[in-house]
Amino acid sequence: MSDTAVASQIRVRGSFIWRVAFIAGLGGILYGYDMGIIAAALIFVRDSFHISTRMQEIVVSIVLVGAMLGAIIGGSVADRIGRRATLLWGAALFIVGSILAPLSPNVFTLIVARTLLGLAIGFTSVTAPVYVSELAPPQSRGRLISLYQLALTVGIALADLVGYWLAGQQEWRWMFGIGMLPAVLFLLLTLTLPESPRWLFAQNKPVEAEAVLRTYTDASGAKLFLDDIQMALQTKVDKRWRSLWSPAARGALFIAVGFTVFQQVTGINTIIYYGPQIFALAGITSNKSAIFATLIVAVTNMLATLVALALVDRIGRKPLLYVGVSGMTLSLFVLAWAFHNQTSLGSSLGLLATICLVAYIACFAFSMGPIAWILVAEVFPLQVRVRGVAAATLGSGASNFVVSLTFLSIIQTAGNATTFAIYGLFCILTLLFVRFVVPETKGRELESISARPSPAAGGSSY
Repeated sequence: MSDTAVASQIRVRGSFIWRVAFIAGLGGILYGYDMGIIAAALIFVRDSFHISTRMQEIVVSIVLVGAMLGAIIGGSVADRIGRRATLLWGAALFIVGSILAPLSPNVFTLIVARTLLGLAIGFTSVTAPVYVSELAPPQSRGRLISLYQLALTVGIALADLVGYWLAGQQEWRWMFGIGMLPAVLFLLLTLTLPESPRWLFAQNKPVEAEAVLRTYTDASGAKLFLDDIQMALQTKVDKRWRSLWSPAARGALFIAVGFTVFQQVTGINTIIYYGPQIFALAGITSNKSAIFATLIVAVTNMLATLVALALVDRIGRKPLLYVGVSGMTLSLFVLAWAFHNQTSLGSSLGLLATICLVAYIACFAFSMGPIAWILVAEVFPLQVRVRGVAAATLGSGASNFVVSLTFLSIIQTAGNATTFAIYGLFCILTLLFVRFVVPETKGRELESISARPSPAAGGSSY
């Protein structure tokens, strides 16, 4: 039976699936908030602790070290104790980090707090998209996973709104501390969730798996799900990390890690982390005005993600990527041109820079932002899915770490125009990667995606 035929026969209770996606999405809000709040807080942390440019980069990027470590640990933990339990551990880490950060007496304590927040981000960013993908029907899986990315953009927008609200009082401690509220809510709501039926079946608990399925689909739908899962489990895959390089998984590994690395090296988080500094370079000298401009970018990010939510399961992943990455490329090269002609543009540079960054973030938000996490949750075989997503998250975190740790230094060394032109060149490479490597997964059952041969991996399956 074809993938589309199977998908059309599966009927689910939408209220249950959307509730699960919403709760998992709270992890995305926390991810976005704790990543985004540093943009506003860093200005005042810098002045409070009198830290250098290099130390600013460390404060920003240390959360990514924690996220990489959390991705490695979280991948193994989610396979061992389950998706739900791993999300609970992530929620607990968010709470601890959100308490410690505002109480920091010095920059080193703040670095420890942000490392803990990074661990929480690693746990949830590995587990939440996989958890949602394993419960979702194929015909709406892309939209439901996109909710995680939408939640992430909501978190960033909330962070910039809180930053703008507290900027006048320079209350950077409250900026960090407010993150505890969604963390507690995430913990309480996650306690109400069931375990992933696919994980339960993989743990030889078919009765429990069917019981979960029966809470949101009918008997025939549950049978179709279980048949697909059982067929996928017939292919024996080594669950150790080295199994990601096996013929059954290495094609998926190449796609997932490659795409998440490109997602970062095209420069997205330079805007999320250093937005106010970028606007200052463009002539917006007031801290509050620069934070407000960053808030406009963050709101655009959130609203444009709704486009992906509406279209990703209708027109597919690759068409959105072609349009979005092309727009990102054009925006970055226009921004580079504007900085190159900064003297002649004068006061209009700030307006042009804002337009370019808004256009860039909008194009990213309906393409690479959500689709990266959709793909990494889709392409791996069930037996190594969480480890595969962990590897992709590790690749994303490593490249994000490099970009965030070097951005201010590259600006100082190479100049504004050259820096943004470099990110534009990476966008061109991303378009080539999408064209020749990334598969179209719209409307396909998870197990069928991982069973198809990968042209990028010498015929191996993914």
